[in-house]
Amino acid sequence: MKISASIYSDKKRPLEEVIRDLEAHQVDLLHVDCNDDVSVFEDIALIRSWCSLPIDLHIITSEPEKYFDLLRKHPVDYVTFQFEDLTAPLLLPADIPGKKGLAVITPTSIEVFDDYSDFDFILIMATIPGQSGGVFDRINFTKIRQFRSRFPSKSIHVDGGVNGEVSFILRNMGVSSSVSGSYLFNAPSVGHALMNLTKREIESYFKVGDFMIPIEECPIVQLEDIDLQAVLETIETGNLGFCLVCKQGGILSGIISSADIRKALLKSLGQHLELNPRTMINENPVLLFDDNTVVEMLQLIKKCNFPVMYMPVVDREGKACGILNFVHLIKGEL
Repeated sequence: MKISASIYSDKKRPLEEVIRDLEAHQVDLLHVDCNDDVSVFEDIALIRSWCSLPIDLHIITSEPEKYFDLLRKHPVDYVTFQFEDLTAPLLLPADIPGKKGLAVITPTSIEVFDDYSDFDFILIMATIPGQSGGVFDRINFTKIRQFRSRFPSKSIHVDGGVNGEVSFILRNMGVSSSVSGSYLFNAPSVGHALMNLTKREIESYFKVGDFMIPIEECPIVQLEDIDLQAVLETIETGNLGFCLVCKQGGILSGIISSADIRKALLKSLGQHLELNPRTMINENPVLLFDDNTVVEMLQLIKKCNFPVMYMPVVDREGKACGILNFVHLIKGEL
């Protein structure tokens, strides 16, 4: 996940000193907030004379047209327009360079992106836009997951309340870029904050239940009605490589993975044995509780003597709550 440093969050130093510091620490992007102020492009011109770091521009305006010529004259790598301030559908000219994004605040449904299918990414504002030092609203974990499901080919950027613990969770959810401002500049040094934002181990008090795939979106077969075709179809449509097996009341009986089916097939070859899906169930999978913290999750993973790609999540009574998978986190660490 790329870190986009919000350059105006440092109120104590001249802009050039801030940019030089960020460049020295090899930050990924420079985030420039434009609250309907065209003079921001004077700063962009200066930044281009100081360094070649990619510029991530976020424009809040009801008159996007007045920025088109400026964007042509001062090209940026990413340009995002705030959806809630637009008074009409935004039509960006094709000759404006850079990747295009739509920013939405927490209460706005991600469905508004339907009208911007030619854009490259969404920017989810996880705190109040323009409010420095805000707290990340955990409802946005759900929005990220919903957007990933609805628009799988589009990238997700997040702005607001991104500290070390939130950054770890966002990486696990496949977020491409996160904006960091006050957290970055209020730390002992920019380098110290960047290390916290990108390190693999992080103290966290968010719960697994805050960012797991919820049970209503999980591939599930019922133990009472289980048959081989249902298992195969559920694993195929679930796209996770396994399915949960639940009995009455939603209690988790175990999981069946593609590997479990492969082992059963190998065992049956040449023996003409009928494949019974009940014999494929792993009744003792490694699992998480929905109230486990990220720290507890990491401690559990460290104890495993095999690679962990996913885990079922249950409550303290054993009822299936969801699934946590680590595919996006692994991709983000490559």
